[in-house]
Amino acid sequence: MLKRLVLIVALLITAARADAREYTDVYYNPTESGWGVFLVQSDTTQFLALFIYGTDNKPTWYTATLTQNPAGNYTGSLIATTGTYFGSQWNPAQLTVASVGTVSFAPTDAYHATVTYTLTGGPTVTKTVQRQTLTQYQLAGNYSGAMSGTQSGCADPSNNDAHLRAAYNLTVAQTADTAATLTFTFTDIESAGMVCKFQGPLTHFGRLYKMSGAQYTCTQGGGSDTGTVTIDSLHPTGQGIEGKVTGTIVGCAMSLSFSAVLNN
Repeated sequence: MLKRLVLIVALLITAARADAREYTDVYYNPTESGWGVFLVQSDTTQFLALFIYGTDNKPTWYTATLTQNPAGNYTGSLIATTGTYFGSQWNPAQLTVASVGTVSFAPTDAYHATVTYTLTGGPTVTKTVQRQTLTQYQLAGNYSGAMSGTQSGCADPSNNDAHLRAAYNLTVAQTADTAATLTFTFTDIESAGMVCKFQGPLTHFGRLYKMSGAQYTCTQGGGSDTGTVTIDSLHPTGQGIEGKVTGTIVGCAMSLSFSAVLNN
């Protein structure tokens, strides 16, 4: 029973593809509020718009289209454009587009990054940025979903599994922007009857939440397990909720992704 508990809890954890992590958000430096970066991502391509200040201390902006390199960072050319005054009818002949340097976006985790840009004949600027939070998200609700994941490094090698799968119903309770409880009740044939509850404080970064030190309890029949894990990239989607869990459960290293749709 406990062995099955290890296997199914692992389904809460999976290693995402390096090129699948989503960085779309607004980024800024909390100690330098007033400038920032808009970032929209499509697979391994990012579009950036930097709203900063020129040598005259007046607002200026640059754009860039970045592509991912083997290290998981994004690089491209920095572009400056000019065009028709916004209060006038657009005149295509007035559009100018010039490459004026280079820019890179180097994630340090799901929430923070280093932005470096160099202007031709000018300075190289390096900034540490993070996702900018706008408003609280509503996570509470009842969901149905599936998960897949891996578990490795188990004391009993027969527990290692790189292709775990499970289905579940999920109930999320939320205390404002400060804490949440996620209760997974498994519904697939092999794991029916297992219930895993994760609860802990929420830290809000832009479009994502992080639960560090989330306490979990998993039960099935007469077996149970408790401990601490981390839930990363927890966020609502247009249809439901997604997240990632990492940690050690019953002596096995877990890495998980879960996704669920909201039950109306």
